[in-house]
Amino acid sequence: MKKILVLGAGLVSRPLVDYLLNKGYNLTVATRTVSKAEKLIQGHPRGVAIPLNVQDGDKLEELVKEHDISVSLLPYTYHVQVANLCIKHKKHLVTTSYVSPAMASLDEKAKEAGVILLNEIGLDPGIDHMSAMEIIDEVKGKGGTITSFESYCGGLPAPDCNDNPFGYKFSWSPRGVLMAGKNNAKFLKDGMIIEIPGRLLFDNYWILNLEELGDLEGYPNRDSVPYRETYHIEDTRTMFRGTLRNRGWCSTIKKLSELGYLDDGDKDIYKDITLKKLTALLMGDGDIQDVKAAVCEKLGLSSDSHQIRSMEWLGLFDDIPTSPQFKNPMDILCVRMQEMMDYKPGEKDMIVLHHLFTAEYPCGTVEKITATLIDYGIPHGDSSMSRTVSLPAAIAVDMIAKGEITEPGVHIPVTPGIYVPVMRELAGMNIVFNVKRSSETPSPIAEVL
Repeated sequence: MKKILVLGAGLVSRPLVDYLLNKGYNLTVATRTVSKAEKLIQGHPRGVAIPLNVQDGDKLEELVKEHDISVSLLPYTYHVQVANLCIKHKKHLVTTSYVSPAMASLDEKAKEAGVILLNEIGLDPGIDHMSAMEIIDEVKGKGGTITSFESYCGGLPAPDCNDNPFGYKFSWSPRGVLMAGKNNAKFLKDGMIIEIPGRLLFDNYWILNLEELGDLEGYPNRDSVPYRETYHIEDTRTMFRGTLRNRGWCSTIKKLSELGYLDDGDKDIYKDITLKKLTALLMGDGDIQDVKAAVCEKLGLSSDSHQIRSMEWLGLFDDIPTSPQFKNPMDILCVRMQEMMDYKPGEKDMIVLHHLFTAEYPCGTVEKITATLIDYGIPHGDSSMSRTVSLPAAIAVDMIAKGEITEPGVHIPVTPGIYVPVMRELAGMNIVFNVKRSSETPSPIAEVL
């Protein structure tokens, strides 16, 4: 039986560990805080938990060498380091992260070594790719062409657990969520390239209405344009990938950014103060008494606006001590958000993934297709985020171990040999898309741009 190394024991790790142990694999979970790994293993006879500081290159190499397949659930910045060790020792690698230029550059070396480096096999990226390719290949099989593609994905609290003004709770890193809101964006709309700088990202959102959930906010996610080639739909006139949030998120984060709360530069004056003092300092005057009124004036908001009520709920106008180890606004904000916007025991998260396609056929028929996944976490069990991120990776590990994925090189799951069995296995776990076809599915961005 193959030996599997899991690097990292974060929020999304448990479903992957459980799946692989139940499949009969010998599993080593290596992470900095070994107690987290032990909690995942739960004394399983085929599971081993060990401490690992990723900075210890020798120990990391020893672990990679001893195992047949490595799964990196570490921050993406470590993936290339692990990939190089896998190539050196002719071992396979699976990650759920985007393929970076540095990872892509390893393709030839991986092929020469006979090593599979499978990336983007999570939720977004991952299930989004595979579910899109199912529809795209089906349309092509009927002789059709995809002329428009839009995709939206978001991790949100389930409606009955949505009890704060941000409409959001954290099922992954708060810093990662906020940093993603600073990315530049680029997409194709009706043959025209649209570019949006990060500072204007939250000025460019629109309403997406889902029959099951009502109105949500959608906004661009990174650079969508290359996915024409990734999905082999080079002739499409619209290519858009976006993020979903509940109503009010975009305008509130935009105002927090204008206030300076997304700045990540350290300053000693920000260390060990109160949230009210920090807000005043960001306003340029640490001695302001009525901080709320000053913020309203600076941002051009009324005192009862949604954005101000959200900041007030978070405590940004109150004498609440900040975390003493941080001295930049973003990290201080992340700590406070984590305290206020964490999932309570028994609460459920929700994953929403929604695709919109326009397909044209030689006979002149135009077909509108939607594919929607709405998945809920298990109360007192695994979150939907952890299941949808880590189970595709676990299934891929099983396929590699069984010799069902064999082509070496750097890959993402856009070929039928990967996405068909993975999606079939996910369907057996009730992670299923609802697909609808009609001639009247409006595009959310059609009337905006």
